[in-house]
Amino acid sequence: MSDVDLLDTAALESGLDVIRAAPADHGTLELIVARPAVGQRTVLDAAVLDLRSGLLGDNWAERGSRKTDDGSAHPEMQLNVISSRAIDLIAAGDRDRWRLAGDQLYLDLDLGVDNLPTGTRLALGDAVIEVTAVPHNGCAKFSERFGRDAVRFVNSPAGKELRLRGLNAKVVVGGTIRRGDVVSKVD
Repeated sequence: MSDVDLLDTAALESGLDVIRAAPADHGTLELIVARPAVGQRTVLDAAVLDLRSGLLGDNWAERGSRKTDDGSAHPEMQLNVISSRAIDLIAAGDRDRWRLAGDQLYLDLDLGVDNLPTGTRLALGDAVIEVTAVPHNGCAKFSERFGRDAVRFVNSPAGKELRLRGLNAKVVVGGTIRRGDVVSKVD
């Protein structure tokens, strides 16, 4: 690993109260990141969410999935969404490192299972997304970028309950989204 600061488990756990204080019903879209190719990240001020393609300019559809029988893109994993508070803690406050998490949408919102059960819909900009049941877990790439303690932290019982590694979602109403948009639960 380079000279990047990696937090240990105690430092990560000390930030749980800040994460738990995230708004429950109305949050903010803090960051939008497209992944045009493996290992590439493009930070966007605005983007289009499409029913078929997900985030336009992202390689989700082309990349495919090991979780489908034919290797095609998994329809329940169209978008990866992470808590901006969680990634800010994990990235030791270095906002430039947020994009390394590999997620497309970074929300200041309580992503916990109790707050956003499967099927919950979120409106942001002109679009609506839906939380899917497929879990989003810390992996080897996440460990390389943020350390083993970070993976243990996000995959711990509290980490899974709060969805510290984020959640998977799909687009149910296409539209334009912009950084700074309000994100609201849809009744």
